[in-house]
Amino acid sequence: MDFFPAELTDYVESHTSPESDVLERLNRNTHAHVLRPRMLSGHLQGRLLSMLSHMLRPRRILELGTYTGYSALCLAEGLADDGLLITIDNNEELEDFARSYWQQTPYAGKIDFRLGDAAQIINSLEEEFDLVFIDADKRNNGTYFDLVIDKVRPGGIILADNVLWSGKVVGPVKASDKDTHAVLAFNDKINADPRVENILLPIRDGLMMMRKK
Repeated sequence: MDFFPAELTDYVESHTSPESDVLERLNRNTHAHVLRPRMLSGHLQGRLLSMLSHMLRPRRILELGTYTGYSALCLAEGLADDGLLITIDNNEELEDFARSYWQQTPYAGKIDFRLGDAAQIINSLEEEFDLVFIDADKRNNGTYFDLVIDKVRPGGIILADNVLWSGKVVGPVKASDKDTHAVLAFNDKINADPRVENILLPIRDGLMMMRKK
């Protein structure tokens, strides 16, 4: 997932603002106690999410894929005073873990966790979003984008994670590798969509940033 040499990654992170103490503990304990810790946004990407949120000062953020709650905390840092972040996940086993860290911050009251099927929950939302972060099952990225695009204000930002898929987006892809094919199809879909301007950032596992026109 990390394409830079380890020493270069260390240099980049050492010249990036540090995580808060809560985020550092959440990062460490996710790696120590939770399966598939590579799903965590981590220090560098987390600071980027926070920076973007601070720049936008969003009133409403939608996150698809909560995992252990790290990225939700990063995004919540830039919320407007009356802001709210809705985060959706279908794994109830990690809810208490995530909430235990949210409660240690000033943002707990601004994070609305929704448990269930993301597509169904998105359809039920009547909010207009300033910022959306798609970080759920990759085969449904295109579906999630289609469901959220009309709920994003003009000028709003949509982010999609893991769009380089550990580098598998270049080179031959096996027909049976459905996840990689889904990521490739999503990237092509966004690149051809006239409703957004987009840039693929080679940060961590790749982050697609889209601005709704």
